[in-house]
Amino acid sequence: MPLATTRRTGLVDQVIDQLRASVTAGEYPIGTKIPTEPALAETLGVGRNTVREAVRALAHGGILEVRQGDGTYVRATSEVSGAVRRLCGSELREVLQVRRCLEVEGARLAATARTDADLAELWQLLRRRDELQLEHDREDFARADAELHFAVVRSSHNTVLTELYRGLTEVVLASVATATHETATAAHIRHRGLVEAIDARDVDRAGREAGGFLDELLGELPDRA
Repeated sequence: MPLATTRRTGLVDQVIDQLRASVTAGEYPIGTKIPTEPALAETLGVGRNTVREAVRALAHGGILEVRQGDGTYVRATSEVSGAVRRLCGSELREVLQVRRCLEVEGARLAATARTDADLAELWQLLRRRDELQLEHDREDFARADAELHFAVVRSSHNTVLTELYRGLTEVVLASVATATHETATAAHIRHRGLVEAIDARDVDRAGREAGGFLDELLGELPDRA
């Protein structure tokens, strides 16, 4: 992971950008420990103080978590995701409410903006999701379900909406896994109607389908879930 530039000014910002890019690219997955301060300093060709400041900034942004005496771990892939995780914590109801706001509008926009390539990806992801649902593989199913929802939002071709949703990736994945475990409805929800509505360019139905299953999940949660 060599530093992308040899410019000697703004080194802290450069290291921040490099570490953030490595996390986003999956070089350091969520939950893993990043290299030690001396190792990063040697790899990047900068001083340890520079690395320390960069790590401190990323920890403040919620991307990294410094555990004294243990090391530094990846907590989120972006500042947006880190902020959402701090704000929502384990409050499933709030996460589902935020998802509903973004996914309903994303589905409505996708119904008019989707391309043939988008549609092919949606059908492929739906088939994969349904296969894993039948196999009762909870972890892989949660991942496939989250991928389908993200693909719907990407199909809106609204860059701002897509980037906002991208920041929620870890939260969405966690909410899918939690909802599947805690509610009876989640294990039986089908998304074929959502993809069919986007295929047919039916804006109103797409919005109803996207909001409907989240309303079902929200309706099953206890008042303080």
